[in-house]
Amino acid sequence: MENNNNTKTNTKAIISLILGIVSLLITYLGLVSAIAGIILSRMATKEIEERGENGRGLALGGLITSIVGLILQLIIIIGTSIIARLITNGY
Repeated sequence: MENNNNTKTNTKAIISLILGIVSLLITYLGLVSAIAGIILSRMATKEIEERGENGRGLALGGLITSIVGLILQLIIIIGTSIIARLITNGY
């Protein structure tokens, strides 16, 4: 598809990338941010195809950063709960 300068960039793609980055940086809030980023990036991809908008790379970047952020958040939450349990049990 031709990249036209008059074509607008999909707003959901931009927001999904921002949420993906936030999910990498902020503990616990990043879990919610990652889930929202994944949902918005999928919605943005559909809209981009239907409307011929720009932002496909942003939506893909949002999806990737949100997935990585989600995985990191889950590791942090599980690790924190394991460490807390070990500390309370006296190990």
